[in-house]
Amino acid sequence: MNKNIAAVIMAAGQGKRMKNPDKSKVMHELKEKPLIQYVIDLSLEINSEKIIPVVGHQKNAVIDFIKNTFKDNEDLFQFAHQDEQLGTGHAVMQSEKFLSGFEGDTLILSGDVPLLRASTVQSFIDFHRKNNFDASLISAVFNDPHGYGRVLRDASGNFYDIREEKDCTDEEKKCKEINSGIYFVNNKLLFDALKTLKTDNAQGEYYLTDIFRYFKKKGMKIGAFPVKDNIEITGINTIEQLEELEKEATIN
Repeated sequence: MNKNIAAVIMAAGQGKRMKNPDKSKVMHELKEKPLIQYVIDLSLEINSEKIIPVVGHQKNAVIDFIKNTFKDNEDLFQFAHQDEQLGTGHAVMQSEKFLSGFEGDTLILSGDVPLLRASTVQSFIDFHRKNNFDASLISAVFNDPHGYGRVLRDASGNFYDIREEKDCTDEEKKCKEINSGIYFVNNKLLFDALKTLKTDNAQGEYYLTDIFRYFKKKGMKIGAFPVKDNIEITGINTIEQLEELEKEATIN
């Protein structure tokens, strides 16, 4: 059984390419269940002590759904509000008041990644803890990594950076190992690192990935855990992607 894990779920996005401004992206359905439901089920299955959805667009509908669907576990939930969308780092910053003083590790999940298995996350957590990493991420190797941030390794195969595609050199874009956006980080170190984020990048946002640059500079141990089945870390950004996942997905 896991101990001292808090799950932060990024669920604030509008999902403009989902073509429905009246609906939060995470409330679109896969196999007749909202995307966010899969991610919360996962958080419960790994025995998270705290579950903090970060809500924004159409947030009342998201909060009401979670409270009604998971009322047997309502004591585990606290809702962080990201009313202005300033990036993934900014999203996680909103959870700080709920995690201040929490002694443990924070699992950061995306509310639009519904097919990640609890067994994969458990293997990821075991990988992190057995190797005494301070921070870890799930990666994947894609034949076509276009659009994804790249996981960069040195000649010895050790992680040294994550770079958003828009900030990659032409050589770095050839890298096929991508960042899934799923992280496991010592809670205190997470919020120390978040305080150092800046918006001097192509998007003008607070990139959550930049915390790994801070960790590396501080000499901390970082792990990258490649997932075996890439469909598990597939995120949904468009109606077309949702329809494609609907065809491919095997929901247990």
